[in-house]
Amino acid sequence: MKVGWWLKGVYGLAALLFLGVLSFAVFQPIKVLPRITLAPGLALRDEAGRSLSNEDLRGQIVLYNFTFAECAAPCAQMNSVLRAVQHRLPEVNTSGLAVRLVSISIDPARDTPAVLADLAVANGADPDVWRFATGDPLRLKSAVGAGFQLYYGPAPDGRLTVDPLFALVDGGGILRAEYRTAAPAVDRLLRDIGLLAEEARNSTGAGRYAYEAAHLFLCYPR
Repeated sequence: MKVGWWLKGVYGLAALLFLGVLSFAVFQPIKVLPRITLAPGLALRDEAGRSLSNEDLRGQIVLYNFTFAECAAPCAQMNSVLRAVQHRLPEVNTSGLAVRLVSISIDPARDTPAVLADLAVANGADPDVWRFATGDPLRLKSAVGAGFQLYYGPAPDGRLTVDPLFALVDGGGILRAEYRTAAPAVDRLLRDIGLLAEEARNSTGAGRYAYEAAHLFLCYPR
């Protein structure tokens, strides 16, 4: 009899656990962004001539895009998106977690710090939030072309061309979202930045297990 009651207790506990897991998977009370891959290492120099690396940005949420000074489309659209994100960042509850916007020029031969500084001014970039930077051509090609898997190069007319991409990286240096369009919805970008900030804020202690479960059950926003 005692063994029978013990088995019933085990089965009951297993059933409750199964229902809890099923409920989590169905209702997805926590939303997360996927962990896509480790973002590539970067060694850049910004519009003020300061060095800027991925390690400098560790612990901060970073939204990257890829551009160059002589670019018209799609760069004008991407700059417009980042201006809107910069303007609306105060709407996002980051609990003090820094958010940075970084525009990486794929034309280091012409985009000197002075040129990038003019580009930053023209776009109303707050240097505490939005930085323009570039780097050594070979290392840049490795980081951007291979790391972010972004095509750029000469067009048939000899001018440079770059595919549109925004890349969202979390404080641990993990690529969490890609937007391969020149004009992603600003509301979506802000939502995703907010999700990363919320995860960083709440996935400590026991809360970490809930977030790991959200990743396990692919609780991704639509």
